[in-house]
Amino acid sequence: MRETTHATYLIALGSNRRHHRIGPPERVLEAAMAALAAQDIDILALAPPIRSRPIGPSQRLYANSAALIRSALAPDALLALLKTLEARFGTRRGQRWSARTLDLDIIWWSGGTWHSRHPELIIPHLAFRERRFVLQPAAVIAPRLRDPVSGRSVAQLLYRLTRA
Repeated sequence: MRETTHATYLIALGSNRRHHRIGPPERVLEAAMAALAAQDIDILALAPPIRSRPIGPSQRLYANSAALIRSALAPDALLALLKTLEARFGTRRGQRWSARTLDLDIIWWSGGTWHSRHPELIIPHLAFRERRFVLQPAAVIAPRLRDPVSGRSVAQLLYRLTRA
């Protein structure tokens, strides 16, 4: 695995499927953070979970959260670790936006922007500015964190998204 100096990441967490041993989605998110911590990832903050409607064909409500983490892993190596963790929790790749036990996405990185074709990884996450289920928990733990593309803070992005 490629390593870099320690960087901070904002990770979005989601689950809308009960795990046979861990239990309901909210507990799955907690267990995922414990599993990351066991991989020498520092968990700096974890937002309380919220419930949100799914995007796409799934009918089950999601439990969503956000975490600030610190790691020596480069973004592509962290993504590989997150995908391995998803698989360990029983998430299978296939139909986009289907029900899943665990979904982990890199939203933001203290290094600015990142683009890699293999595996496909773009930071900041392309759709995070339009996703309340990402911005709302992120605003609890990192309201001043700035999007390197727009220059707006997470709190500002959430306000723009939710104002009537």
